[in-house]
Amino acid sequence: MIFVTVGTQLAFDRLIAAVDDWVGREPGRAAFAQIGPGEYVPRNMEHARFVAPDECRRRMQAADAIVAHAGMGTILGALELGCPLLVMPRQAALGEHRNDHQLATARRLSELGNLHVAADEAELALALDRLTAAASANERIGPYASDRLINALSSFIAA
Repeated sequence: MIFVTVGTQLAFDRLIAAVDDWVGREPGRAAFAQIGPGEYVPRNMEHARFVAPDECRRRMQAADAIVAHAGMGTILGALELGCPLLVMPRQAALGEHRNDHQLATARRLSELGNLHVAADEAELALALDRLTAAASANERIGPYASDRLINALSSFIAA
């Protein structure tokens, strides 16, 4: 089962429609989407506009993969659970956000190898095919900052 989330603040119909289309192309694909305040209503997957934080966490834990906007809460939650994560960043030029901070976030975390990034709907479908075909889960991160990060921050602050 794929869990799709766009967060609670902004619509992201482009992502929801792309995953809905992908799910509908092959019988047996299953997904649940938290669709937010958008106008697009999925035809091929179960959905809710909003889910409570504890339900979101349960759905993330049960998911085979997570597809999301490049929101840090979702990214950190997926990494902590070790669940494969595919993000499609919102783009300011398309009216999906105020600026392109999600593009920068996704680019940096992709360079670190922690997540998969799709720039558009076509890349999303291809990445979903690869992601669902892969059997191994991502490496988990801990719920707290690593000693390496704490030491780096301490050194920076002391300088």
